[in-house]
Amino acid sequence: MKALMKTTKAAKPHEVEKKWHIVDATDLVVGRAAVVIANVLRGKHKTSFTPHVDCGDNVVVINADKIRFTSNKAAKKIYYKHTGYAGGIKGVTAAKVLEGRFPERVLEKAVERMIPRGPLGRQQMRNLRIFKGAEHPHEAQSPEVLDIAGMSRKNKVGA
Repeated sequence: MKALMKTTKAAKPHEVEKKWHIVDATDLVVGRAAVVIANVLRGKHKTSFTPHVDCGDNVVVINADKIRFTSNKAAKKIYYKHTGYAGGIKGVTAAKVLEGRFPERVLEKAVERMIPRGPLGRQQMRNLRIFKGAEHPHEAQSPEVLDIAGMSRKNKVGA
């Protein structure tokens, strides 16, 4: 009976090979781009995926200020934070964040909320680099292009 049994091989941290990917976020839909990025960060695209090991790849996102929401979500979606004082809840719309000083936070929050919470999730989030412009300092890693817009016509606004 032992010949018929199958065992699943769990990846060990020193066996994981990490790659670098680059994503151009121009006119991509926020949620759809975040799903693909989160899966690459976790390593779910690999056959050696192990839930308790950081087996994901590094992702560089450029042009994060040009990312889009569908329909009226930019005006209706509100990001909340609490100051710590009684009655101190503050809210800001997604459109204001995109127009503001740090527009890359929209995509960062979307990806962060799709990654598991805890020490492993924080480690996986450290493998994400988001830049609002087209320039980035990671050319030496020779990242591969991850074409999210080409995966589905719904991934790009206006396509």
